[in-house]
Amino acid sequence: MRGMSIQHALLVSLLEKPSTGYALARRFDRSIGYFWQASHQQIYRELGRMAESGWIAAEQENGGKRLRKVYHVLQAGRDELVRWAQSPDDSDKGDQSLLVKLRADAVIGPLGLEDELRRSIERHQAQLEIYRGIERRDFSSPDLSHAQELQYAVLRRGIMLEENWLEWAQQVLPLLRSRKATA
Repeated sequence: MRGMSIQHALLVSLLEKPSTGYALARRFDRSIGYFWQASHQQIYRELGRMAESGWIAAEQENGGKRLRKVYHVLQAGRDELVRWAQSPDDSDKGDQSLLVKLRADAVIGPLGLEDELRRSIERHQAQLEIYRGIERRDFSSPDLSHAQELQYAVLRRGIMLEENWLEWAQQVLPLLRSRKATA
């Protein structure tokens, strides 16, 4: 399995807090859902698949007027999450999966994500250099046309996104080093 699946994001959420499907879907919307979209139907479908795989189990709890299923992660699910988190991801969703991996690191302990974050920094630095090269080549004139000004605005947005990612990653890197040192 390459890249991140919704199942890995759900495993992280359930390790953070065992939940009913409904509560999980609501929590997912307010956390991981900001960078990984999933419908409530998709979440319920994936919970079924994960239970079939032996990654999670549901316990019946009294929820007032009716019984409800509360899902929790089994050892096989924890093992799968560790396996996935420690596998490098250079896919087009690599940044999103890195964010979920960082959440996994927070809940299950040091996962050795420093190298993956460094690779991400290198990719973003290379992209920033490409954008800066375009900026020097195409937008160095003080007399830009209106069309060029708009094109430059789009390029500046890309530059700002790369700069922002790099600033964030440089702040996270020491957090991974300190976790590694205390592990």
